[in-house]
Amino acid sequence: MKTKKYEEIIKSHEVKPNYLKNAGVSFFFGGLICVFGQVLIEIYIRWFGFVRDTASTLALVTVILIASILTGLGVYDEFGQMAKAGAFVPISGFANSLTAAALESKSEGVILGIATNLFKLAGAVIVFAVISAYVFGSIRYLLLEFNIVPQLEKMMTLACFYLQ
Repeated sequence: MKTKKYEEIIKSHEVKPNYLKNAGVSFFFGGLICVFGQVLIEIYIRWFGFVRDTASTLALVTVILIASILTGLGVYDEFGQMAKAGAFVPISGFANSLTAAALESKSEGVILGIATNLFKLAGAVIVFAVISAYVFGSIRYLLLEFNIVPQLEKMMTLACFYLQ
C-alpha cells in the first residue's frame, strides 16, 4: 500500500517533458551536424580537389574524429545535453558512444578494458546493421522478383543519378 501511494506522489510531481520542443531541438542540432558534414564535403572537393566519393569518406572520418576528440575533452556530453537526440543520431553519436566506452574502461587495460568494451558496443550495432540490411534487401528482392513494383529499379537508378 505504501509503495503504491509513494508512486502516485512521485508521478504527480514528475516534470513532464515537452516532446514537441525536444523534437525541434533534436531536429535542429542533428541537421546542423549534417550541414557541417556537407560543408566539409564541399571543402574537400573545392579546395583539395577530391572526387565526391572520396570527399564524403573524408568528411565522415573528420566528423567521427571531431566527435571523439570532443568526447575525450568532455565537451560532447555537454553538447548532448543541449542538443538532445540531435547529437546522438548522426554518426557523431556513435563515435561518442565508442569513445566514452573506451574512456570508462581504460583503467582495465588496453585488451581487457578498451578493446573488449568497444567490441561490445560496436558488435550490437553491427548485428542490427546486418539484420536490417538483410530484411530490407529481401523486401527489395521480393518487390523486384515478383514484379510488384516494376518501375522501382528505374526510379532508384534515376534517383542515384540525380544525387551524384
